[in-house]
Amino acid sequence: MTEIVLDPHAPEFAADPYAVYARMRAQGPWFHAETDTWMLTRIADVERVVLDRSMVRALEDGASPEEAEARRRRMNWHDMPYHQRFVQTNLLESDGAEHDRLRAVVARAFTPKAVDRLRPAIAAHVEGLLETVAGQPRIDFIEDVAAHVPGVVIGRLLGVPDADSPRLRFWSEEVVRFFDPGRDDADKARAEHATRAFHDYLVDLLDRRASVPEDDLLTGLLARHGEGDLSRDELIATVMLILMAGHGSTIDVLGTGLLALLRFPQADADLRADPGLLRPAIDEMFRFDPPLPYFHRFATADCTVGGRDFPAGTRFGLLYGAANRDPGRFERPDIFDIHRPRARHVAFGGGAHFCLGNHLARMSMELVFTALHRRYRQIALAGDNLRFKPGLSVRGLESLPLVLERA
Repeated sequence: MTEIVLDPHAPEFAADPYAVYARMRAQGPWFHAETDTWMLTRIADVERVVLDRSMVRALEDGASPEEAEARRRRMNWHDMPYHQRFVQTNLLESDGAEHDRLRAVVARAFTPKAVDRLRPAIAAHVEGLLETVAGQPRIDFIEDVAAHVPGVVIGRLLGVPDADSPRLRFWSEEVVRFFDPGRDDADKARAEHATRAFHDYLVDLLDRRASVPEDDLLTGLLARHGEGDLSRDELIATVMLILMAGHGSTIDVLGTGLLALLRFPQADADLRADPGLLRPAIDEMFRFDPPLPYFHRFATADCTVGGRDFPAGTRFGLLYGAANRDPGRFERPDIFDIHRPRARHVAFGGGAHFCLGNHLARMSMELVFTALHRRYRQIALAGDNLRFKPGLSVRGLESLPLVLERA
């Protein structure tokens, strides 16, 4: 049997991780990576783990300070005071009752009804972006359009100025990159520097909002802090997570989603003919190329996954990108099919950690693709030399050059 090499930083992996995932899946239910992580590629096994509340993001509960520090050192998560304080202990990295408490504080702001109130303002913003590039026959969709959408969407929800979006995007990408297996000390330094910069920015913004309250989530969270529902560190960590979680991932899925339409022109033609297909098309975009294709969980008790027994403390790598192409659930999984019968995918995770911002991301995509199809009769790639971001934790294009023909 040919040895499978999982090298997330290899250019060929960035270009097509799904070929590697398919070989891993064919070899068996799990793949033991060099990072002492058992990678799961089959969707039934991934779901079994994400839906089990005994599988946790962090193994700190019940550990002595010495054990917790030893684990951080093994993961190279030590000697990062800002990262440890505001990233390693945020809503995403908490579990059980602590996670439920923090999630309840912000959940109401991310309901479909709450998100939909932003629709007119975001639609106008998208129209303004496209008007800015209207006279250009060729654009980079990522930098000219996609990069300017999610930061503004999340910013309007929170109360963050539109003009600050570019630097928040940069800090977010630096922090998220550090979740990749195989991270090195340079990644570590960048993640810590970005977290500190993020912290300093938010402290200033929150102080200003405390002086001049507005009708936004920041003001609401400050009130919850004043009522004792959030500590000061929890407040900063929660706002930081909200800004990080939706920034790069929405940019990435806007790019890969549009690329899928261009590479499968019948899907694009069908969507133009029937705009009612937009919502299933967006769901298929998330299945086909999930922007956050890797997460992890730790087992807090002995367990059986994929027919094999594992001890407590085992680290499982959840390859959402692989699971969403599992032929055991999805017929012709490597085909982008907007008519696909609805089948549950895992692009948004599952269980207690199901993505809070999924409605926000879907709305952003609806508005962007609706506006693109209305304005342009034809959208085509300006060349085939496309580069994807390296790494296991993200899936997105570095750029997407397009030629546009007005309707």
